[in-house]
Amino acid sequence: MPYGGNDWLALTPEDTLEPEMPICDPHHHFWDMRHVRVPHQRYLLHELNADIHSGHNVRSTVFVEARAMYRTDGPEELRPVGEVEFVQGLAAASASGVYGPGRAAAAIIGHANLNLGDAVEPVLNALQAASPNRFRGIRHSVTWDPHPEIENTSAHQAQNQLASENFRAGARVLARMGLTLEAWLNHPQLAELADFAKAVPGLTIILNHIGGPLRTGPYANRDDEVLANWRSGITAVAACPNVVVKLGGMGMPRNGFDWHTREIPIGSEELARDMAPFKDYCIEQFGPDRCMFESNFPPDKVSFSYNVMYNAFKRLSKGYSATERAAMFHDTAVRVYRIDP
Repeated sequence: MPYGGNDWLALTPEDTLEPEMPICDPHHHFWDMRHVRVPHQRYLLHELNADIHSGHNVRSTVFVEARAMYRTDGPEELRPVGEVEFVQGLAAASASGVYGPGRAAAAIIGHANLNLGDAVEPVLNALQAASPNRFRGIRHSVTWDPHPEIENTSAHQAQNQLASENFRAGARVLARMGLTLEAWLNHPQLAELADFAKAVPGLTIILNHIGGPLRTGPYANRDDEVLANWRSGITAVAACPNVVVKLGGMGMPRNGFDWHTREIPIGSEELARDMAPFKDYCIEQFGPDRCMFESNFPPDKVSFSYNVMYNAFKRLSKGYSATERAAMFHDTAVRVYRIDP
């Protein structure tokens, strides 16, 4: 990956559009991966602040688990509690106001293994104890694909987890406790998610990254087939009233765009044109009150800057009403994650 760093991103400066518009960024990570060669190895409070205070009016953010800062000892199922403990400290620092007006990690999403079934409850209790005022739910990634060229990033490395009775029993515990589930999967799995959502109707499910359209490896140069399959899956999931969707994640190379390879980073006008067919379809199917624009930083930061990204979101949403735009940029996320605005 030849580009992607801050110096490269600075090659495409832009004035911030509509800088007063309130934003809740409902999806970012914190991590320190200095042992891995990636453009953004360290992404902690200072790095996030540099992005959310780069021009747009980001009032709050939601941290989503990244399998970072786990405990190194104790029961395996409780090790993810370490990540929530860590982020709770960063959130408290942000809430002090010392680092600027935006409230980072105003809501926190951790991880628990839903395959534990009913036995996941003590883990969820421990996560709540680690963040009594911000913990809102978990992400249990189920990304799986039969092609070896596609990286399998699912938690607990199993196929068909959404159909497992143990997984569904764990999901019912989540629902009973008033917690949410982040759904991260690949587009061929969207029909599985629709079946799962119907089976646990009391659970609020947040579909990550517009449903994970794959357009690389065996899915490259097959847009007619791939996008028809993705649209069918999005329609099925949108028919489940307990699912909302995040409009982002498209900067990851798996989506098949060349943005991360360019000598000069993409600007917001072209970015909005490229993203619009995907995001407009999601908005059409879910409705603005079940959609939220997300950054997915730092993974998406390999392709564009935070300022350019939100400029693109504002450009592509121009045709919606003020109320609809307020929902997608702020109000849906604040409602779903129970953030005090």
